[in-house]
Amino acid sequence: MRILLTGGAGFIGLPTARALTAAGHDVVVLDSLRPDVHASGTVSDAATTLPDGARLVRADVRDLDAVTASLDGVDAVVHLAAKVGLGVDIADVDDYVSSNDLGTAVLIRAVAAAGVPHVAYASSMVVYGEGRYVCTGAGSGEHGVVAPGPRRVEDLDAGIFDPRCPRCDAVLAPGLVGEDAPLDPRNVYAATKVHGEHLLAAWARETGGTATALRFHNVYGPGMPRDTPYAGVASLFRSELAHGRAPRVFEDGAQRRDFVHVDDVAAAVSLAAAHPAGPGVTPLNVGSGTVTTVGGMAQVLADVMGGPAPVVTGEYRAGDVRHVTASSDRAAEVLGWRARIGLREGIGELVAAPA
Repeated sequence: MRILLTGGAGFIGLPTARALTAAGHDVVVLDSLRPDVHASGTVSDAATTLPDGARLVRADVRDLDAVTASLDGVDAVVHLAAKVGLGVDIADVDDYVSSNDLGTAVLIRAVAAAGVPHVAYASSMVVYGEGRYVCTGAGSGEHGVVAPGPRRVEDLDAGIFDPRCPRCDAVLAPGLVGEDAPLDPRNVYAATKVHGEHLLAAWARETGGTATALRFHNVYGPGMPRDTPYAGVASLFRSELAHGRAPRVFEDGAQRRDFVHVDDVAAAVSLAAAHPAGPGVTPLNVGSGTVTTVGGMAQVLADVMGGPAPVVTGEYRAGDVRHVTASSDRAAEVLGWRARIGLREGIGELVAAPA
């Protein structure tokens, strides 16, 4: 198959390009090499890191002519190009919407005109907002699965970080979120990811095409962005430890996440590109299947790097999500995929990679 890979020179894009070419696909990479993502932003540097046989087109996914030209002979599209992270403040909103919403709209317009039947789309766990919660109340499963409202400032100030049941006020117990959970985007980036899924659903209904929305959980590994407001928590902790400083962990450090290695993510994307689930849009969680706390991630990094132990600060940001962890069982059923790289092994690879 010939596959167009947008954002293919990025953190997730490069391992995906390698996975696709290793599977025998002909890969065309379209990437803008924007400087807030790529330190050098040069075609020569990007070209030398792509796997043999992959062709690089330097262009923005919002450039209809460039995207259209890149679709010549393409059988499927992997759409990773996006502005990622949670941003800095509301001043980021127009760039997020332009890069992500308009970028996806331009792409699917070109895809529809070219008659490409399948798109694998990089969505995110952030579409869920908070994860899955069960109210135990006065007894086991008192109110069942419930959707918590915003956490109270007075609770946060008192060190009560878990959300409460909207019916009885009991502190809720977290669980694993499945793809059928309601979507509740709580920041601009999350809103653009939800909108991307909806745009693809409209395209699929109109054209009969299929899309797989891969809801990545906390992706980490070699090559991840660092020292920027858009970096992931593993990268931020690594940077602190590299400077001899203890990583600072907010709240009580017990926030639950699912950290999945970038090579495992790339394997899932490669399978999704070649195996449409159809019809319409099929959402799939892409996580490790292992629950790890943010404090636990910081401690593993400190152990591997031989640095100071994390400092749990008790500080909080009122809008932060408390717990979101995935069930990736559907990806196993649909794609035959499961993550293979354990956290300590993956952190070792991250630490060994060039900073």
